[in-house]
Amino acid sequence: MPARRTVSRRAAIAGCLVLGVGLLGGAAAGSWLGGGGGAPATQQAYHAGRELWHSEPVDTLFPRKVRGLGAGPGGADRTWTRIAVAPDGACKNAFDPLLAKALSPAGCERLLRATYADATTTSVTTVGIVVTRTDEAGMRALRERFTGEGLGERRDLMPRTYAAKGTAAADFGDAQRASWEIRVMPDAPIVVYAVTGFADGREVADPRPAREAAKAGATSAPAQAGLGHDAHGLADRTERTLRKATTQATGSPS
Repeated sequence: MPARRTVSRRAAIAGCLVLGVGLLGGAAAGSWLGGGGGAPATQQAYHAGRELWHSEPVDTLFPRKVRGLGAGPGGADRTWTRIAVAPDGACKNAFDPLLAKALSPAGCERLLRATYADATTTSVTTVGIVVTRTDEAGMRALRERFTGEGLGERRDLMPRTYAAKGTAAADFGDAQRASWEIRVMPDAPIVVYAVTGFADGREVADPRPAREAAKAGATSAPAQAGLGHDAHGLADRTERTLRKATTQATGSPS
């Protein structure tokens, strides 16, 4: 009798284990097929993000007018008008060497750029969208490095401008860069950046990262002119646009 009871007990335990594994497997399969917050949903979002550059019209990625409520110094509203769009292409020669090296682990699938002018045409800002080739882990690692090492605020890692001929940004070159912001998106294969300067072509001897230039009480030339707010505002709104487009492409709730 004791032997029979032991066998029966072992059989019951084994049955429970099989049932438990089956239930866990079913739950995992449901998450996989339904896209409910699991790895496949993330992969779907990554795929959608990587396709945005040729699935979305340029007026969606770079609207003709961008309005920033409370985005200026002292909470003033800002409006930026698109004055030029660069042909999409590769990242080769698009960045200073050190920034190119810092971004290289993620690879470059495509680079999109547009330049905006503020409402008074006293400042110009180039906005860039780098579509990378890496996966989720690669983007997380890149974001952690940029955040942990403060790479986005290093002057020798400023993005380059897009100086379109015949526009207010015609003289917007390397020496005119005044403030900038770089955003590595952790949930999409995308890096967003913005770099701003004066429309009159004046050189800037002391450029400052947007976070610093937009601080209350900052006294640098970029801060006094609101250029940190321009860089931050356009980078922020471009990231929001990309997130919204990705959400719509995947059919996920916003």
